[in-house]
Amino acid sequence: MNIPESELVLNPDGSVYHLHLKPEDIANTVITVGDPARVAKVSAHFDSIRFKTTKREFVTHTGTYKGKEITVISTGIGTDNIDIVLTELDALVNIDLHTRTPKTTHTSLDIIRIGTCGGLQEDVPLDSLVVSAHAIGFDNFVYFYEHNGRFNTSLSKTFMKASKWASPLSDPYAVSANSTLLEKFTEVGFLPGITVTNVGFYGPQGRSLRIPLAQPELNTAMKNFSFQGNRILNLEMETAGIYAMADLLGHNALSLNVILANRELGTFSKDPGAAVDGLITTALNELVK
Repeated sequence: MNIPESELVLNPDGSVYHLHLKPEDIANTVITVGDPARVAKVSAHFDSIRFKTTKREFVTHTGTYKGKEITVISTGIGTDNIDIVLTELDALVNIDLHTRTPKTTHTSLDIIRIGTCGGLQEDVPLDSLVVSAHAIGFDNFVYFYEHNGRFNTSLSKTFMKASKWASPLSDPYAVSANSTLLEKFTEVGFLPGITVTNVGFYGPQGRSLRIPLAQPELNTAMKNFSFQGNRILNLEMETAGIYAMADLLGHNALSLNVILANRELGTFSKDPGAAVDGLITTALNELVK
């Protein structure tokens, strides 16, 4: 059955609507970054770049690093954008855009987030490199998809009980990283833990400037929470969405982050640019091994 034009929207040149990409424009290894300016910081390490495009906040470069073809794409901020990016990346490899029909052979992408985050644990220093073994999402976009039995309900329910999660907030969901990619990066010193993906930067992450917080003790509950030996190490805004969509669509996902702010100590990295570049270099070198 053909997918209608209203559901799979294409540009006049045949590219997918938001990302402005055609199937030949991407590699099977995709790095996602939140900041559009960070795309060039990643591709600056490439030996060569064969393709560039930009539309709205979505900037894409595809090139080669030490013989491996890699695509780096910006998502912008938030899991609403992740819904767009993961859906359209999947369409590029698993839907025939000419006939508008799913392909009979499924292609799995390796999708690696390279991002920044705030740390929750006093003993995890600024500029530390962390990898998300699990992610807990505070957003609710994944509930618009059929997902029964696909997510880690044991983790999410344990967290809700421990944090005294209160209505009218929607129930959080939890998803785990691809085990093969996770092992690859924990072996080289990335600290594994749980990441919380928030729906905003201020109130949802426990920051109160002029409006009182509805759950002022939530960050403390997250700091003290553990599940099967994993603590919540960091807060950011995309990881859980990436993990959920990758799981539902059959792709392999991993989130790598550098801690720029320590929320417990109230401190911030002295050289965030160097910290991010160190994460980029380390991640690229591991991806080509």
